[in-house]
Amino acid sequence: MRKPELLIPASSLEVLKTAVRFGADAVYIGGEAFSLRAKARNFSREDMAEGIAFAHANGVKVHVTANILAHNKDIDEAEKYFEELRELAPDALIISDPGMFTLAKKICPGIEIHISTQANNTNYMTFRFWHEMGAKRVVCARELSLAEIAEIRERVPEDLEIESFIHGAMCISYSGRCLLSNYFTGRDANQGACTHPCRWKYAVMEESRPGEYLPVYENERGTFLFNSKDLCMIEHIPEMIKAGIDSFKIEGRMKTALYVATVARTYRKAIDDYLESEEKYRENMEWYKAEIAKCTYRQFTTGFYFGKPSEEAQIYDSNTYINEYIYLGIIEETRERGERKGYLGKITQRNKFSVGDEIEIMRPDGRNTEAAVLAIHTEEGEEMESAPHPKQSLWIELSEEPEMYDLLRIKA
Repeated sequence: MRKPELLIPASSLEVLKTAVRFGADAVYIGGEAFSLRAKARNFSREDMAEGIAFAHANGVKVHVTANILAHNKDIDEAEKYFEELRELAPDALIISDPGMFTLAKKICPGIEIHISTQANNTNYMTFRFWHEMGAKRVVCARELSLAEIAEIRERVPEDLEIESFIHGAMCISYSGRCLLSNYFTGRDANQGACTHPCRWKYAVMEESRPGEYLPVYENERGTFLFNSKDLCMIEHIPEMIKAGIDSFKIEGRMKTALYVATVARTYRKAIDDYLESEEKYRENMEWYKAEIAKCTYRQFTTGFYFGKPSEEAQIYDSNTYINEYIYLGIIEETRERGERKGYLGKITQRNKFSVGDEIEIMRPDGRNTEAAVLAIHTEEGEEMESAPHPKQSLWIELSEEPEMYDLLRIKA
């Protein structure tokens, strides 16, 4: 039985380090160009170098996305970018465009090439084609069922790796190749500038009656014609492994450290529990489901894995994320409490909290510890009753002892 890789997204150096600490086998990141998340902060050359070094020091791989569908104007810059990546030496490049593939293969011969889901990889002949071209891994189109993936596994060379999504947002267009953004706003989703028009509200208007909106209802919050629920396969890890998938990919290169820590830790434990024993995996299912619900999500679906989804399985009821917990910060430093009643930890604060709040310390090893905020003060020692301003560097006194790299969250 294959032990699958857990592949986690990272939008920044902080999130990459969080993913590594909370259980990733590999992380995927985007540089400042040629990535399909132009609105994400993405990685500068310096941050990418530091992130790769940190991941490798902890036995974790780094995959870099270069999966735009390139135009003529992109080619010269792409050559320079691949030359930079050759020096930085990530473990893999994620590519969808054959031209970009050709450049990467020529310029970075020592780096694996993985074929993005954007390449619409839906059959075993396509997988064989990319293997013959020199690709190490192919990412499944989201439209594939587990039965189809299992057949692909049987019909492709053993050394060709198969990657497939296990959790996260689902694009309504074929493997993400959406034209709505370009049509409505002039911002090309295939160049990384998607404005997510699939998440907007829509109404129907008959051509001869301009301005008269026809009553099309899904619920009282509005009509969301193109929306999809989020993929969640936490209850189906055995089926994913049995299908022969080598890498389980979490979607979310624009997500927070809280989201990444939550999904990484939960799927890490679920995978490890199942590989130890299916009984242990089944016994801990309620814990996995409860933990997954602690990060932002829409309603959940199993996507196309068990056949074409029905309307009820795919369309969600509201355009609003469910957000049960709020991210406060990561413990960057601890200090002896001395004469204080509580334990001291330093964070860069992300959201508002106050003295007296009950928070949760989320530890990389799977433990959650409830703690009270006993005091807050600045680095200069000024006492504060609440911390309303993000990005402040604060020392907080807690009723329970925090450890380095613990993540703090509070119920919304």
